[in-house]
Amino acid sequence: MFKFLKGVVAGSGTGLKDLPYNIGDPYPSAWGSWNHFRGTSKDDGSPVSIFTLSGNNAQDGHLAAGRNGVKRLRTVRHPNVLSFLHSTEVETHDGSTSKVTIYIVTEPVMPLADKIKELGLKATQRDEYFALGLHQITKAVSFLNNDCKLVHGNVCLASVVVTPTLDWKLHAFDVLSEFDGSNESASGPMLPFEWLVGTQYKPMEMVKSDWVAIRKSPPWAIDSWGLGCLIYELFSGSNLGKTEELRNTVGIPKSLLPDYQRLLSSLPSRRLNTSKLLENGEYFQNKLVDTIHFMDILNLKDSVEKDTFFRKLPNVAEQLPREIVLKKLLPLLASSLEFGSAAAPALTALLKMGSWLSTEDFTVKVLPTIVKLFASNDRAIRVALLQHVDQFGESMSGQIVDEQVYPHVATGFTDTAAFLRELSLKSMLVLAPKLSQRTLSGSLLKYLSKLQTDEEPAIRTNTTILLGNIATYLNEGTRKRVLINAFTVRALRDVFPPARGAGIVALCATSSTYDDIEIATKILPTVVCLTIDQDSEVRAKAFQAVEQFLQILKQNYEKTNAGDTGATGGASAIPETAGLIGWAMSSLTLKGKPLEQAPLPSSSSAPSLASAASNAPSTATEAPSVKASHHTRSNSDFTDQPAPPFPSSATVEGHDDDNDGWGDIENGINEGHDDYDNGWGDLEPLDEPKPSPALSNIQAAQKRPVSQPSRPPATSSRPKISAVKAAPKTEDDDLWGSIAAPAPATTSRPLNLKKTVQSDDEDPWAAIAAPPPTTRAKPLSSGRGRGAKPAAPKLGAQRINRTSSGM
Repeated sequence: MFKFLKGVVAGSGTGLKDLPYNIGDPYPSAWGSWNHFRGTSKDDGSPVSIFTLSGNNAQDGHLAAGRNGVKRLRTVRHPNVLSFLHSTEVETHDGSTSKVTIYIVTEPVMPLADKIKELGLKATQRDEYFALGLHQITKAVSFLNNDCKLVHGNVCLASVVVTPTLDWKLHAFDVLSEFDGSNESASGPMLPFEWLVGTQYKPMEMVKSDWVAIRKSPPWAIDSWGLGCLIYELFSGSNLGKTEELRNTVGIPKSLLPDYQRLLSSLPSRRLNTSKLLENGEYFQNKLVDTIHFMDILNLKDSVEKDTFFRKLPNVAEQLPREIVLKKLLPLLASSLEFGSAAAPALTALLKMGSWLSTEDFTVKVLPTIVKLFASNDRAIRVALLQHVDQFGESMSGQIVDEQVYPHVATGFTDTAAFLRELSLKSMLVLAPKLSQRTLSGSLLKYLSKLQTDEEPAIRTNTTILLGNIATYLNEGTRKRVLINAFTVRALRDVFPPARGAGIVALCATSSTYDDIEIATKILPTVVCLTIDQDSEVRAKAFQAVEQFLQILKQNYEKTNAGDTGATGGASAIPETAGLIGWAMSSLTLKGKPLEQAPLPSSSSAPSLASAASNAPSTATEAPSVKASHHTRSNSDFTDQPAPPFPSSATVEGHDDDNDGWGDIENGINEGHDDYDNGWGDLEPLDEPKPSPALSNIQAAQKRPVSQPSRPPATSSRPKISAVKAAPKTEDDDLWGSIAAPAPATTSRPLNLKKTVQSDDEDPWAAIAAPPPTTRAKPLSSGRGRGAKPAAPKLGAQRINRTSSGM
């Protein structure tokens, strides 16, 4: 029975072999007779702390106090009290002697004295961190004294430990006991294990063992004294040796000195309540304490307060101790974003703090939160992620991007907001290199095909630029099928001048992917037409592109004549894309405000297209690039100017909006519409089929001069009723007049129609007039006034009624 009760009080487990934790290296110091070890869980390897206390027999007073500490630590729960995980008690025998050991497993912590030495904080940063820690310990002591009516009995530097997030936790509950001040008849010690407390930490009433006075004192009297001892040890940098040292106040901050003196009052009834110490706004109100306190009660703040706080946080974080920001503030911020309590501006602060981490720590502490945020439905969060994708995109693996990030980013390509469509497009500059070929060809190119016909000119332009930048990541078959049609059929024919310029730049940047036949028959005929473009920048780019492609053809021709059997494509003159094409302008706005976003890598941060062509011979003209002026010109500065007329062989007949694409790319967006094709490769604008011989004869006949027949004489008869009336002349008459069939030499006459004497020249209504009467009307009789109109003639046999008077 005794063993059962001892097991219930001491903890769970029957022996060290059943302890599900591994004991590691010890710390150099611990409270009282305890030993403090590092440890890990046998299940998942997570870190823990293991405290051990040994005694020669089960009746040892230290073991009794240790069991009291285990019981109290297990039952008292507070954010600033050490978290209990597991405990057990083991008895071992060595010959005639026995040894009993108590094991307590808690969250991973280390002694406060060791952590202070490790951090090495100085001056203001040290004082701010001490204020944060004292604020946490004071809340724990106030909770014990005022809420639980418990007395800790030995608050000091050794009874405080620090978590990996730099939070201060109170432990060493061996002396902890209830405050029985209401029991006037009690005469024994209120703290059964007060003998464990060093004399230098005891107030005068405890030194004298005046328990009557102690019971008449407030519950916080003993622990207020201990809190004063902790403050002294913190700012003096050494352990308290004797009580008289508490009079040395040289290192105590002036804002804390009055409260320090009240905590150490010689009269227990006049000592400062620990809860009142928390109200010292002058000392505890600093940037670090205020920031951590705001994060702790974030759920109680409204959206305006959150937005203001997170917008200021990046600047505030630079002024706080770096170690505390990374180990305390950063985990709080990541957790609040992950669970939705933080606003979108918090992502900027998170990424700024994350930039101070090493690559390995960033991958472990920040990247998992960012990946989860891509699944958020909050549009502000999605915008913030896309604006800063260049800051974390390189840290993500290809599998994470392909499986967890891209499916959520792809929803932005079809978003109703043009601003989000453009951000999704630009993010692909960072994410596309990490996508698999299946995703690139089967999904991304489908979306880009649609974006190249977007209603926003800036999106169409940047889509072309993106295609030029990611061309090297496409396989050879996809490049052959997509690039030429995307650049020549669409981009070069866009009504927006910068879009046409982007098409030329993209062709030059990807010149290494085209062979001589494609350059001569598909690219040059189309680019040459832009040398007479209405926009001067387009014309300049077109001339440079023509010179570049002609130089490529010339070099390949010279190599062929010299017997060089090397590559005949553009790769001999232009290497693989050596840099990134800069983004074009963007006049898209968000909520009525100009676009403000963290720019993705552009021509200023990476070699531009000019550097891609710099390896060509000196005779070659430098390849065009998107000029910086594009960034400052809005869409309103460019009027939609149609491209110059292209050769008829480049016209795609029967090409409508519903079948406007690049090629037969599988796994499309609209899987339910089999008849919808939004690829590029099926367009062959430059390969005109050869007409059949019969069609050639017809076309030759149409090209003959058209002979105009002479007008018939005025006396010639015309049909009474014209079958077709001449339609008014339209623009189509001019377009098709040169290839119209010649007019017939003679005029055909309709059958069974009688001639009219009057010609069209004399009577314009003759063609539609009624036929003339066959009989004449009788003259009006005299004396009858106005006569009746003659009756219309009737067809067929008729009966004539004659009167006798008419005979």
